[in-house]
Amino acid sequence: MHPSKPLNLFFILTVMIRLCFADLPSFREAPAFRNGRECPQTTWSSLDKEIHNPSIIHIAMTLDTAYLRGSVAGVFSVLHHATCPENIVFHFVTTHRHGAKLTRAITSTFPYLNFHLYYFNTNLVKGKISSSIRRALDQPLNYARMYLADLLPAGVRRIIYFDSDLIVVDDVINLWSINLRSHVLGAPEYCHANFTNYFTSKFWSSPAFAASFKGRPRNPCYFNTGVMVIDLWKWREGKYTEKLENWMRIQKRYRIYELGSLPPFLLVFAGDVEGMEHRWNQHGLGGDNLEGLCRTLHPGPVSLLHWSGKGKPWLRIDSKRPCPLDSLWAPYDLFRHPSLFSNS
Repeated sequence: MHPSKPLNLFFILTVMIRLCFADLPSFREAPAFRNGRECPQTTWSSLDKEIHNPSIIHIAMTLDTAYLRGSVAGVFSVLHHATCPENIVFHFVTTHRHGAKLTRAITSTFPYLNFHLYYFNTNLVKGKISSSIRRALDQPLNYARMYLADLLPAGVRRIIYFDSDLIVVDDVINLWSINLRSHVLGAPEYCHANFTNYFTSKFWSSPAFAASFKGRPRNPCYFNTGVMVIDLWKWREGKYTEKLENWMRIQKRYRIYELGSLPPFLLVFAGDVEGMEHRWNQHGLGGDNLEGLCRTLHPGPVSLLHWSGKGKPWLRIDSKRPCPLDSLWAPYDLFRHPSLFSNS
């Protein structure tokens, strides 16, 4: 009998048990990304609550167990293409349930990452969320983007918000540097989309509701809330969280839309958004919200690929049924695939 056989059997059983009970995936450690010579030498601390440092890029994302693999790929892509990665601060929003585990996952994957974790009180949206066409859109954390101005320190004047199903293939400084002018929010707009489809017939048949978009600087256009640049100071001054919450209450009573957290943003901001190049949100790569079929890229240059919709690249890759564009996401996937027959 070879003495290694019992050890191998024990190892296999141990791995199988871990796979059965593990809450979170395991990731390879990302390399350390360092600033280029042209980058300003600066630091940021959450203790500097009233100090705005324009040299620091602030990015907010949510963290949960279902989308952690996507979040890790997104962070990795941002760092990989950034000229000044050490000047980027990530602000992760999660819930108390898995906060400690998620923190350990990020720390072990990105040992050099400057990040801060914030706990979102799901009671803030309890009773305000209406069921939508896809269960994932109904999760409380999906609404956390509405509360960034309350969660983050006052010294964070501007924030980039990213969904957890995207990768950045350009230097994020180019997105950060966009001039918002007088606007609270900037995002790529898609004025060719049929705006009326985002609300129910009950909404459009009500003169009071339909008049909501009157008086805007421009005609309202659809924009995707998975990529936004937000002036948090102006947001706080304008009490925009309260405005979004108000539409959520109206929705509970009258059922004026079907799409989760997106319509309140359209109701509050559409027609008053600082438009950005479409390259910064090549969205819809996850197909629609029902079938998640494969999609092709929109015409034009690409700085950000976004798998909004039902189909997520990590799930399609694992199921051995990837879409062609999922191969663009795969190089940023740090997921450590378990091997049952390796002692290393």
